[in-house]
Amino acid sequence: QVTLVESGGGLVQAGGSLRLSCVASERTLSNYVVGWFRQAPGKEREFVAGINGGGGVTSYRESVKGRFNISRDNAKNTAYLQMNSLKPEDTAVYYCAVKRALGIAVRATSYDYWGQGTQVTVSS
Repeated sequence: QVTLVESGGGLVQAGGSLRLSCVASERTLSNYVVGWFRQAPGKEREFVAGINGGGGVTSYRESVKGRFNISRDNAKNTAYLQMNSLKPEDTAVYYCAVKRALGIAVRATSYDYWGQGTQVTVSS
């Protein structure tokens, strides 16, 4: 069982930045792929970004490329999502998730453990 705790969400104006953190209870986080997802009211949960165990491979949804950056510090059991140039359409609850199997996946059902989520609200 892996427990994930997200933090760093909040209210920010359009064009602003936030950095989300995801701390894992698992001491060998390097064994897991980390994904960040988001879910806006009335919409399905969607993939935002993912990073492989070693941190050398990343993937992003098209709409956040060039604005968001995913990273991880396995020594601290922590993953991050740096979000810049935020837009109102980025407003959602953001979740981190991990999966044991190799390879970044965009489907939420591929992930084994989830955090409780952190709200990000971008005002126009």
